Amino acid sequence: MPHLAPNRRLDGRVKPGHDEQKNPIHSPAFRPNLTPMHTEILRVGPTDAALLDKVAPDVFDEPIDPARLAAYLAQPGHLMVLAITAGEVVGQARGMIHRHPDLPTELYIDNLGVTPHRKRERLATKLLDELVAWGIELGCEEAWVGTEPDNEAARALYAKRGAEAEMVAMFVYELG
Repeated sequence: MPHLAPNRRLDGRVKPGHDEQKNPIHSPAFRPNLTPMHTEILRVGPTDAALLDKVAPDVFDEPIDPARLAAYLAQPGHLMVLAITAGEVVGQARGMIHRHPDLPTELYIDNLGVTPHRKRERLATKLLDELVAWGIELGCEEAWVGTEPDNEAARALYAKRGAEAEMVAMFVYELG
């Protein structure tokens, strides 16, 4: 979606009371760097760990541990998808394939994060779509994801992509 200056209507006309001559901050010349940034959506493999050397704030829940990253990327049936702008990771999504002896193969969408200053640019949608495309390529018949009940942005994204919310109880075991 193109950037819409705050003084303009959807049809491009200047809003009443926002004369660009009277208030130069509303002039396009005052905002020279509003062109969209080019962002690549990439599937990451074991040889791509260096792509994660520069990560924007809040893309991951915790700092990346190099040994855990290497193990994750080397694991068959796991995929990390990155959104990268100018060499910086600004978003990520992770998933894994679950195969069962008695149920359809499914894609588990494990995590999705976009740095706060890049939200509302459809990066989460693009990351999710790339992860789902991978799942389809590997024969998944369904995908599932969990999120916090109060995470309205995530719930809206998943619903917009066709997912239906189900109530579940989650139990966590400490194993070490």
